[in-house]
Amino acid sequence: MAGRTVPHEANERQPNAPLRRKPTINDVASMAGVSFGTVSRVLNDAPDVSAATRQRVLQVIKEIGYRRNRAATALVTSRSTSIGILSDGSPRFGPVGTLMALENVARTKGYATTVISVEQPYEESVQTALDTLDDTGVGGIIVIAPVVDMAAAVWNATCRVPVEMIAAGASSTPNVFTYSENQELGARLATQHLIDLGHADIAHFAGSMDWFDGRVRKRGWEAALRDAGLAPGLCPEGDWSPRWAYETALQLVREDKVPQAIFAASDHTALGLIRAFAENGVRVPDDVSVVGFDDIEGSDYFLPPLTTVRQDFTALATMSVEVLLGAMEGRDVDRTPIAPTLVVRDSAVQAKSRSSKQPKKQ
Repeated sequence: MAGRTVPHEANERQPNAPLRRKPTINDVASMAGVSFGTVSRVLNDAPDVSAATRQRVLQVIKEIGYRRNRAATALVTSRSTSIGILSDGSPRFGPVGTLMALENVARTKGYATTVISVEQPYEESVQTALDTLDDTGVGGIIVIAPVVDMAAAVWNATCRVPVEMIAAGASSTPNVFTYSENQELGARLATQHLIDLGHADIAHFAGSMDWFDGRVRKRGWEAALRDAGLAPGLCPEGDWSPRWAYETALQLVREDKVPQAIFAASDHTALGLIRAFAENGVRVPDDVSVVGFDDIEGSDYFLPPLTTVRQDFTALATMSVEVLLGAMEGRDVDRTPIAPTLVVRDSAVQAKSRSSKQPKKQ
């Protein structure tokens, strides 16, 4: 039987030749002409690798599509390369923005994420979810807990891995540590802006008091007024929605109780009340100044463009993940809450006397 010719690439794979199987770290080492350990140091961003070698290894990784086996890494290092995220599944801007940012930041840091949503009754679903995440081998868990009832269930639950809770203004416990953006400061910034414009009658369209966000934003509004020697004004509490704000603002118009200025607990709340005012001849900002909270996409295209408090979800997620990794690795991390910023646009202006206001449409 005549011998057959073996193609050259069967004995010596070329760098650009695609592998017919899932590439391994040994493939990377062979093609880059380095040792297994050198590839490992590159993957772990160790400093003792020359720039040229690092570049060659990274180029091979890109060409063959090598991906680190997280399970194998965890076995070798005895350290998990995944974290769990527990959410209440809320569609509201804050929880969604936080969840998306956490997943992105964790991925850039080399950690996979497993996300589980829970629902009421939290006393049952939270413990079950924590157990499930623990069983998957995560090294730690971040809980996005916007509502007080969910946080209470987390505080009462048990878990074998570090648990961090993102809950504005909530305190840490021996079993659960917290991190958040300083939303009370954000509310102070919004209210102080209206005070600096000369407004004394400043209302607050508050969010739900079942939410930590609603509580701390109301507290910030009250504190800013108190520090300025002003009494808190009108404070209706609602569900964050434009519809609730719209209907509440309509009632204020009918009763001729529109205040000089309003700090709205969210931009969606601000949107609803601005529409109600516009439909009834109450001009924003000429007749009433409005400041929102969140800086949602499009808030700069409200009519007028909305002055609001911007939350930096990427910064929040970055610090939250760093705090959790610190707990997983047994090192101290600064847990100072990050500060939001005030974005000044056109929806709030210098206060005018009530007598200068134009009459509303009948």
